[in-house]
Amino acid sequence: MSIHAFRMQLKPGVVDEYRKRHDEIWPELSALLTESGIHDYSIFLDEATLALFAVLKLAEPNTRDALPDHPVMKRWWDYMAPLMEVEDNNRPKEWSLPLIFHHA
Repeated sequence: MSIHAFRMQLKPGVVDEYRKRHDEIWPELSALLTESGIHDYSIFLDEATLALFAVLKLAEPNTRDALPDHPVMKRWWDYMAPLMEVEDNNRPKEWSLPLIFHHA
């Protein structure tokens, strides 16, 4: 198992809608994430900058790299694109966050 952390960026004025959409996450998306090996996935908000900080655990082996091609993932990205900074294909822009310290 490995831990991955990354940053994403919200657009101004959409925090409540972003939270609502995640509170109502599609069951098929939740199942897809689990089937891909992703678990214990959390997203934190820096309210001052609207930066999102995500942390997830990834099982080995996993199929995380195949997610961008999955129709459910593409639909979710299209749904979330108006709220976030995204790539040309509506995938959220991600900036990796290297681990600097961990206390177990």
